Amino acid sequence: MTTQETGAAQPQVARGLEGIVAAATGIAEVDGKQGRLTLRGYDISELAGRTTFEEVAYLLWYGKLPNRQEFAALRAEMSAARELPGPALAALRDLAPHASGMHALRMAASMLSLGDADVDSLEVESNRRRAARLQAQMPALVAHTFRLKNGQEIIHPKPEHGVAASFLYMLEGEEPDPARVHGLDSYLVAIAEHGLNASTFTGRVVVSTNSDMVSALTAAIGALKGPAHGGVPGPVLKMLTAIGSPDRADAFIRAELAGGRRIMGFGHRVYKVRDPRAAILSAAAEEMARLTSNRRLLDLTKAVEETTVKVLHEVKPGRDLYANVELYAALILHAVNIPSDLFTPCFAIGRTSGWTAHMIEQLEDNRLIRPASIYVGPRDLHWTPMDERE
Repeated sequence: MTTQETGAAQPQVARGLEGIVAAATGIAEVDGKQGRLTLRGYDISELAGRTTFEEVAYLLWYGKLPNRQEFAALRAEMSAARELPGPALAALRDLAPHASGMHALRMAASMLSLGDADVDSLEVESNRRRAARLQAQMPALVAHTFRLKNGQEIIHPKPEHGVAASFLYMLEGEEPDPARVHGLDSYLVAIAEHGLNASTFTGRVVVSTNSDMVSALTAAIGALKGPAHGGVPGPVLKMLTAIGSPDRADAFIRAELAGGRRIMGFGHRVYKVRDPRAAILSAAAEEMARLTSNRRLLDLTKAVEETTVKVLHEVKPGRDLYANVELYAALILHAVNIPSDLFTPCFAIGRTSGWTAHMIEQLEDNRLIRPASIYVGPRDLHWTPMDERE
């Protein structure tokens, strides 16, 4: 008998798993109502501008900020791991002419198991070391593939560089300006971790099967590739370019809303107030503007934010649509001179720290992630010969 015939209640389906608590985590707390992001007990505002990206990565992996000796050891470990294995470099040369952006990164990331004799280990300490190696190698994947795609030779990393400086150096072949390094490092800190989002959940699901961290990282990148989760800073930059000047913002935003189009860089699945990461990146952009004496795009972005919030309150009252991280991410990445088609791969570089931290946490108390489903299709069908089928 069916549930309708017995009168039994159908279980409620949480579309998109909304409202379902799927993990207990000590890594991050995302408070959408208060607009707070906490990493291992530290409000993100406590870390921004005071810690480097490598310090935040250590915090996510080990649960505490490193002391000077631990920080030096991590920098040395990542420096030694930054150079890609020969077979991976050879494969990138073959791959680059045929793929770009997130397609290229997804394929390239799967090669990071090369040369790792212990890749299938489920030991937590082994995977902490693997997390540091993967974090060190992700910038090389993005930079090398981009250069090869554009007919340029690979620039090998320098041992003295940190993650941000190394990425810019490998991308351009020149010592990066300290202001740009600081801006990119601030961006990486802001986006390093953000709770159980789609890509992070994907990574935890893969690891829960006792698969390896490289497979989980590749799957997380595949989830990030979807524009519903990643890829928004590029369209934000296009929007800012189309607006051009603050006096054009009101008419542009109203026209977009009237046409039923989304305003890029506004609204968030969790936050009902301004995204705290937007505040961090806005402050980083202020510092970059001070160092470079160029405020044009920053002033435009701030004017667009103010105008958009006002218009959204008027046109969509009660919807709680405010600036999210992507609005100022677009500004920072453009100011740092990152090509727009590398915006999402650059996000993946920073989020690798959070992804791998969640994979480690999953391994510490693992249980296969296997949600249930409700069957809603037809029943009691009977086979008929092919010639009798409609």
